[in-house]
Amino acid sequence: MKITRACIYPKDIQCITGRSERYGRRLLKEIREHFDKQPHQFITSEEFAEYSGINIEIINQYLKQVS
Repeated sequence: MKITRACIYPKDIQCITGRSERYGRRLLKEIREHFDKQPHQFITSEEFAEYSGINIEIINQYLKQVS
């Protein structure tokens, strides 16, 4: 069984949204603030899906493809 990654990185956001990697870093910072997380904590695919409004299945499909 292949395990999918649980966390999202700026490069993932770049590929999913078509925006720049810098936008991905900024968005992750906003998501951390929204979920009241510390700067060293990761953002999960579920949190990214909830914040962005993108269906979790689309995100998981991308993460499976990349892994």
